[in-house]
Amino acid sequence: MAFENLLIENKKRIQYIIINRESKLNALNKATLAELHTALYEAFQNPEVGGIIITGVGQKAFVAGADIAEFVGVDADGGRDIARQGQTTVFDMIENGNKPVIAAINGFALGGGLELAMACHIRVATDHAKMGLPEVGLGLMPGYGGTQRLSWLIGKGRAMELIMTADMIGAAEAHRYGLVNHVVAQDQLLDKAEEILNKILSKAPLAVASAITAINAAFHPGENGFETEINEFSKCFGTKDIKEGISAFLQKRKPEFKGE
Repeated sequence: MAFENLLIENKKRIQYIIINRESKLNALNKATLAELHTALYEAFQNPEVGGIIITGVGQKAFVAGADIAEFVGVDADGGRDIARQGQTTVFDMIENGNKPVIAAINGFALGGGLELAMACHIRVATDHAKMGLPEVGLGLMPGYGGTQRLSWLIGKGRAMELIMTADMIGAAEAHRYGLVNHVVAQDQLLDKAEEILNKILSKAPLAVASAITAINAAFHPGENGFETEINEFSKCFGTKDIKEGISAFLQKRKPEFKGE
C-alpha cells in the first residue's frame, strides 16, 4: 500500500516505518496516525517481517508532537475520542504487538512523538536528541499514554516533574533516567537499532512474542503478571521452536527457528 506520510523500507527481516513529514517536523496528524495503524497491522501480519524500526525523516525530528492545528475547536468529547482512538489504534498496538519494535530517535521527540517512542519496546537515541512532554504549556496534558508509560519507565517523581514543568531533557539525561536504552552518534543510530533487532531476530519468534506479553503484564493494573508469565511459558512448550532450541543446545549448534 502507498502512503502519503510514511516511507516503508524493508531490509531483510527488518521493516522500517519512517514518518515522512519533514516540513512539519514529522508531527502526527490524523492521517499519519491512520497510516501508522495500517502499516503496523500489515507488518505484524506479514510473516516476512521479523521486527520493526520506527524513525523520522531527516536529522532534526523523530516526531515533534501532534499536529496542534487539528485541535482547534475540539470539545471535551472530541478530545476523548482523539485520545482513545490514538491509544487503541497505534500506541497500544505497538506495545502489545507480537514482534519487537524499536524507536530510532533521530532528533526531537516531543509530546505525541515521545509517546510514540515510549510505546516501542526499545529506544535508541542520537546524542543530540531532545525529549519531553510539553502539553501543559498548551493547556493540555499527554493523551496518548504518556502519563502512564513515562511513569513506568522513569518513576513517578521524575515523571511528575517532567510533565508538570514541560521541560525538555537531552539524550544523556534520558539515558540516565532509563527513558532510552542507548545513546549513539547520529551516523550510528540506525546501525545500532539494527544490531539490537538482528540479535532479537536470531532468537525464537514465538518465545519473543510471549516475553513481550509477559513483560507488559507487569504494568497492566488488574492483571496478574506472574500468572501471565506461567501461561506464556507453558505455551512455548507447544511449539516446534522449543524442540529445535533444545536439540541445537544439546548438539552444540546454532538453532534454526521457524516461528512454529
